[in-house]
Amino acid sequence: MTTADTFRRRPLYSLARAEFRQFLRNRTLVVMGVVFPVLLPLTIFLLSRSNGVTNDSVAATFDMFALYALVFVQFYTVLSMVTTRRGEGVLKRLRTGEAADWQILAAPNVPGVTVTAASSLVVAAVVYGSGAPAPANPLLIALGLAAGVPVFGLLALATSGFTKNAEAAQITSLPVMALAMIGMGNIRDGLPDRAADIVGWTPYAAVSDLVRLGASDGTVSGTFADSAGPVATLVIWTALAIALVYKSFRWDDRG
Repeated sequence: MTTADTFRRRPLYSLARAEFRQFLRNRTLVVMGVVFPVLLPLTIFLLSRSNGVTNDSVAATFDMFALYALVFVQFYTVLSMVTTRRGEGVLKRLRTGEAADWQILAAPNVPGVTVTAASSLVVAAVVYGSGAPAPANPLLIALGLAAGVPVFGLLALATSGFTKNAEAAQITSLPVMALAMIGMGNIRDGLPDRAADIVGWTPYAAVSDLVRLGASDGTVSGTFADSAGPVATLVIWTALAIALVYKSFRWDDRG
């Protein structure tokens, strides 16, 4: 790595480290990042073990974990932090320094990525350590989470453009949260076929499909074949989310 490369990467590292410290100081965000994604899915999983552990129950556990991790940890954390930084004038001041715009916007995503990665290992260790059947394709579980993180991070940046302050984030976040919850596999199964097909094109529905395919009892080749649609959906949503950020993101409340 050249000296120039090191210089370009250093601002992102410094910003990410600062954002992670700020995240740890916010008890509300820390609780939301641990209690919802980890304790709730695992509690339901462990309580339901008396009825037997199947691939379907494991898939439902990872589906719930992915929803909470992407919505409450990644999406809401980034939305709250970026909106607060903008209101304090921090984002505008950072643009006068050596950090590039993409580094400034990427840094608030680091706490969510770190917490989600660590939490997924905890959930997987408890679920499979308790004797759950092996997943058909663990790579798809990881892919669903890895592809969902940038989508929901970008949606948070786009939503911040319509969010006046951190308190208002509780309202402006509701459409994305509601749409994500409807995209859960168990909920879509109860919708009429036409409605389920439409919801299937939403970003979290694609994540849910990948997670459930990975945790199923199918074959590796079969799960990879069935993953093409969800992967394409997430690619499309990533492009749309980037376009929304360019159109709606504001660096200053007066901008």
